[in-house]
Amino acid sequence: MILSASTPTASSQANASVLCHGNPRFADANLARIARTEGLEAAWLTAFKRDGVRCAASVSGDFAVALNDGQGRIYLAVDRFAIRTLCYRQDGHQLRFAQRADELISQDTEREAQIDPQAIFDYLYFHMIPSPRTIFRDVLRLPPAHYALFEGGELEVSPYWTASFHEDHHSSFESFRATFRQLLKDSVATQLGQLDPSKIGCFLSGGTDSSTVAGMLGAVSEQAANSYSIGFDAAGYDEMAYARIAAKHFKTRHHEYYVTPEDLVRSIAEVAAHYDQPFGNSSALPAFYCAKVARADGREKMLAGDGGDELFGGNSRYAKQRVFGWYQHLPEPLRNGLMEPMLERRALSKVPLLRKAASYVEQAKVPMPDRLQMYNLLLRLGTEQVLTADFLAQVDSTAPAEQQRAVWSQAKEGKAIDQVLAFDWRYTLAENDLPKVVGTTQLAGVAVGFPMLDERLLEFSLRLPADYKLKGLKLRWFFKEALRGFLPDEIISKKKQGFGLPFGVWATQHSGLRSLAEDSLNSLARRGIVRADFIRSLLEEKLTEHPGYYGEMVWILMMLEQWLQAKAPKYGLA
Repeated sequence: MILSASTPTASSQANASVLCHGNPRFADANLARIARTEGLEAAWLTAFKRDGVRCAASVSGDFAVALNDGQGRIYLAVDRFAIRTLCYRQDGHQLRFAQRADELISQDTEREAQIDPQAIFDYLYFHMIPSPRTIFRDVLRLPPAHYALFEGGELEVSPYWTASFHEDHHSSFESFRATFRQLLKDSVATQLGQLDPSKIGCFLSGGTDSSTVAGMLGAVSEQAANSYSIGFDAAGYDEMAYARIAAKHFKTRHHEYYVTPEDLVRSIAEVAAHYDQPFGNSSALPAFYCAKVARADGREKMLAGDGGDELFGGNSRYAKQRVFGWYQHLPEPLRNGLMEPMLERRALSKVPLLRKAASYVEQAKVPMPDRLQMYNLLLRLGTEQVLTADFLAQVDSTAPAEQQRAVWSQAKEGKAIDQVLAFDWRYTLAENDLPKVVGTTQLAGVAVGFPMLDERLLEFSLRLPADYKLKGLKLRWFFKEALRGFLPDEIISKKKQGFGLPFGVWATQHSGLRSLAEDSLNSLARRGIVRADFIRSLLEEKLTEHPGYYGEMVWILMMLEQWLQAKAPKYGLA
């Protein structure tokens, strides 16, 4: 058994042993008492002996646990959003595990030989590698809210918790609002714990989630919160004005940093190499600089607002999918006999309004969750136009969609919006946004907490009526109305933006950044993964024509190459 050096605790009882990481909280009073008096390890062992593989279902907080019960069974589990992670590898009758995938690769085989081409394809498809796959063959990552049981040489992996929506139609809006506000305070207070409030800061983008956390942090600590914001000197990307509105409203001690192209040139390689596998979320760089500034100011922990959109219906695609859903309620003769044949006529495609209607019908006809990938960057560009034939021969291009369909089918309860939310808890939060924040704060040397993902708020979301999350086409209706009077009106009414990075724009203007991108992509082309002619077209034509759109593809290819240079420099198909 292996855990990385950062694992804080380890103990053994007789032949049993437990390794745990994070901040688990036991709902059972007896287990909570054991955790206080005998330690977390004793509590986990007692829970497993009593409840078996489902023991993690009654544990909240962020955690990763691995235990040997002394009777030949090894049990692994991670929290519901995989804020803490565990990777594992089965070697015959042994199970090895660690927090990072790169700690489990074989020392007897070259690292390059252990790279999984399918994982590279998944990365290019998703801009990250979703669990359970990792970049390395035979090394797997435990998905969120899952356990693994290893017994007698056999490995079982299964969820210990799945979302179950149960709407409360009896409580009034006023009751919901009062409960919600109190839960927000409680969740921030839990993250604060016994820490000196002066050692805690918070990310502040100027959106509803981060502004709420900043306001609640000040209310709970009874002193001005230390808020940190990132700006960009690029038209359409900077929302510092909203961060300043929130900072003034809540009287925070506000700190600002403007990321520059020079910052990217300095830190791209460092951030790419920090992750245990390729990671392409471009907002990782702004998050890193935000946390880095906070650390330099003496902050030891940052609070992030991630999760509010996914728990309470804040992403614009939720309204878009509802509109598509309406199409399915039209009479079938109208859809199949009139609308679709008419809109498929090529002559009508020249009429802008009808062309838009045809696009709507085309998307509405595709079932969920496949519809969410209709604008997937790799698919839109064409896999055969982007990737070499030799590389495509080694992968299954249908595997990502098949995995998403399987995850989609797990959340069958609740309304349509609830199913989309549960789907996003996996792919948007656990696989993307949370690794971004956890990884970059770790690199900056600060801890991080996510008050919006507190289990009490999660349970509240599960019983909140679907129409409170998406009222008509109004996003996160309840969240905004419940906090009206607490949040500034400008924050409630603003359009969602976040720490978007103007990489594409900068790459066309800044010679150093352009050179780094070109060198990275040309190096990647020599590995035989991406077609050289596509790289040339992307850099010489497409990026200049539409820097905002094609800059994303340049970014994910560059971060892949930067990771390979750091972790597997000899990797290639030749």
